[in-house]
Amino acid sequence: MTEDLHVFVYGTLKPGAANFDRYCGNKVVNSHRAHIYGELYDLPLSGYPGAIHGIRKVYGFVMSFNDITILQELDELEDYDPRRQPVENDYTRELVITYPLNGNSRILAWAYFMTPDRIQQLGGVLLPDGWW
Repeated sequence: MTEDLHVFVYGTLKPGAANFDRYCGNKVVNSHRAHIYGELYDLPLSGYPGAIHGIRKVYGFVMSFNDITILQELDELEDYDPRRQPVENDYTRELVITYPLNGNSRILAWAYFMTPDRIQQLGGVLLPDGWW
């Protein structure tokens, strides 16, 4: 048996959000609320958020999957291809430390980030409370 794969989501992939059922619904083994450190921006012209590295809290969910192929599906949704230069992607996928809101142990999870330039190009509006 292999260890579960963890992904931190803060936007349309959250439970109940627009892309959850299609991409995650029946594939999620477990999920819980958590935060990472960064800055979260609403992208009103796009209809989804973007996060960058920073010192604020970004809230979302850590979702566990037992099938690693989920990353290929999520990469396609997030317009991320590791073979391209970062500026050619909408997002980059990186491993981050997540902090569960229930006080359980920290978990290393994949998360998708934008560059500050991309946030600016898309008219990003800072969400200081870290929720989208």
